[in-house]
Amino acid sequence: MPEGDTVYRTARAQNTALAGRVLDRCDIRVPAYATVDLSGERVEAVVSVGKHLLHRIGEFTIHSHLKMEGSWDVYQNGARWRSPAWQARAILGVPGALAVGFLLSELEVVPREREQELVGYLGPDILGPDWDAMRAVRNLAAEPDRPVGLALLDQRVIAGLGNVYRNELCFLRGLLPTRAVGTVPDLPGLVDLAHRLILANRDRAERVTTGDTRRGRRTWVHGREHQPCLRCGTAIRQGSLGDTELTERQTFSCPVCQQ
Repeated sequence: MPEGDTVYRTARAQNTALAGRVLDRCDIRVPAYATVDLSGERVEAVVSVGKHLLHRIGEFTIHSHLKMEGSWDVYQNGARWRSPAWQARAILGVPGALAVGFLLSELEVVPREREQELVGYLGPDILGPDWDAMRAVRNLAAEPDRPVGLALLDQRVIAGLGNVYRNELCFLRGLLPTRAVGTVPDLPGLVDLAHRLILANRDRAERVTTGDTRRGRRTWVHGREHQPCLRCGTAIRQGSLGDTELTERQTFSCPVCQQ
């Protein structure tokens, strides 16, 4: 599933192509909204909120979530699409360009005043202009018995962090993902590191958490099962972690560097 930095870059590309321009094509290929036609409406902005995308068009918002397979691409008129047309769920056209949303697992069109019904439950957006670190700390501390690896993934706690950042943050702070939040020293430091790490990758095409851009060395533990830890050489372990609120996701950790 894309992390908040990927969704942020997607929103920026969409905003660059569409904002301030009037739609001359609107094709929503989701049965519940198939009759919606926003042609003739001006695109006010395209923004990300955590992992959610909001296309603000006239008095309406097109809300989408990429989940595992979704994407929004921008094409010049007549350019060949990178995905087959049958996967398109939304097509938004302005003079000279098309924005196409493929395999969007969530797509809905609502009046602008209803945006908060869709994203109001989220915690502070880690890449948002109103990022509130202390609120994020309070959200983490609210459930001291919860594994830190689950709390970091919960979008109600912090919006925008995903599995890659969860695994890398736990490694960098020397924490097993199963460790209870209440036993984690310096929660403000953990939140600050999360913000600095994702901010450093916000404008990168390739996510890097180690400072080393070479293939296979861009992350400390994520996706490196059985490979040697870049610090101590111990084989990285893979596991899973989930609860009634979050589906199981893969964890990667070093049994020596993380306690």
